[in-house]
Amino acid sequence: MDAPVRGIAPREQRDRVIPLRKSDVIDGLIAEGRLDEADQARFRQLARMLGAILHYDYLEELDRLRETYFYFDPEIDPHEFGSAKDLNAAYRELTDEFVRVLTDANFIEVSHAEITKAFAEGARVRVKIKAPVEDYRDVRMFRRGSHMETIKVPAWFGLRRRPLEIMVYDDVVLMVATKPDGMDAADNRLALLSARRGGQKVRSGAMLLKYFRHIARADLKALFPNVRVVRSLIDHLTLGVPAILGGVPILIKLASTMTVLFLVAGFYLGLSGTIHDKDVEQALAALSGLLALGAFLLRQWGNFHRQSLVHQKQLTDNVYYRNVNNNSGIFSYLIGEAEDQDWKETLLAYYGLLTEAAPIARELLDTRIEELLARMIGISADFDVDHALSRLRQYDLVVETGDGLIAVPLADALARLDRKWKGLLQPAA
Repeated sequence: MDAPVRGIAPREQRDRVIPLRKSDVIDGLIAEGRLDEADQARFRQLARMLGAILHYDYLEELDRLRETYFYFDPEIDPHEFGSAKDLNAAYRELTDEFVRVLTDANFIEVSHAEITKAFAEGARVRVKIKAPVEDYRDVRMFRRGSHMETIKVPAWFGLRRRPLEIMVYDDVVLMVATKPDGMDAADNRLALLSARRGGQKVRSGAMLLKYFRHIARADLKALFPNVRVVRSLIDHLTLGVPAILGGVPILIKLASTMTVLFLVAGFYLGLSGTIHDKDVEQALAALSGLLALGAFLLRQWGNFHRQSLVHQKQLTDNVYYRNVNNNSGIFSYLIGEAEDQDWKETLLAYYGLLTEAAPIARELLDTRIEELLARMIGISADFDVDHALSRLRQYDLVVETGDGLIAVPLADALARLDRKWKGLLQPAA
């Protein structure tokens, strides 16, 4: 394990995302004062050219995502267009490409074990929920960025509120694939549930993509599809104990009069002999008690359902107001974020090599850039040095020697990027 650098949080506590504008990165590097006036102008030009080339590359990636997602868009049925494409191969292509874009945008996949563990924590959604993920072909979740928040939660049966510090993820992306036709169709409870509710069922084989902002770590499970609220033990006790205490006196009173009620009913049905006026009075009292018991049970049933609606509203509010984009609409945003993070990492790696007087090892470059981000810009990030170096090699901006890595001089780097850009604009042979 790498030793923590002074001024930088331990690696396992940091994200890879660099939450800064491009102009902040350039101005921060220039302000360090390690480039003269001429090199500052060249460095700014290099940053613009690098951004243009990356933008061109990512536009092609955006087109590939949209093209492949066509077969899995829940709003489109590809069979209407007579598609004969191998959907299993297309599904693998889409998931691989989508996960790669998320990785470039510095998202981290969240495991189901992590979600289950996190859900045991207290959070904004103070309800018990169940998410039957087995109804789906695949459910995957990705997160990026995090911060701590303090919220107020009920204590002492709601009589007091206590502060609770929770971890909140800045960005969360959910990828859900429904089962295609023929895959456990007979046991697909999702279809049965949708049919009972009378809602429009998402077509089989579709993929749902959802993007959320500012989700508490313990609320991740609430984002799962087909989530339903279930009453907790406290809910059952809160509603059940008063029901028992109120119902027992009615049942005791009925127990002593039910015999008379049956006797009177038998007389009017011709099944028994004679009755007295007192018997009729007791029978009417028993009948009134039955009506009271029915009204009491109906009221308690309404209380249970009203409590469920309150819980469902809490769940809906948490998801509705934090959902910012869905399905193909998130591609443009994620491609933009991936391009932005890629540009920052590549420029930082080039600057780190450019400002070194001698060749430097990969591990030391990683440490130097993380120290630079912490010292000059005030953020702590786990810098992805391998991805940045792969970009520098792709654009021929780094030289590898036996002693380590060294950057191509600025003037030469500009010429190489210029040739790269002109090559992109040349018509395909």
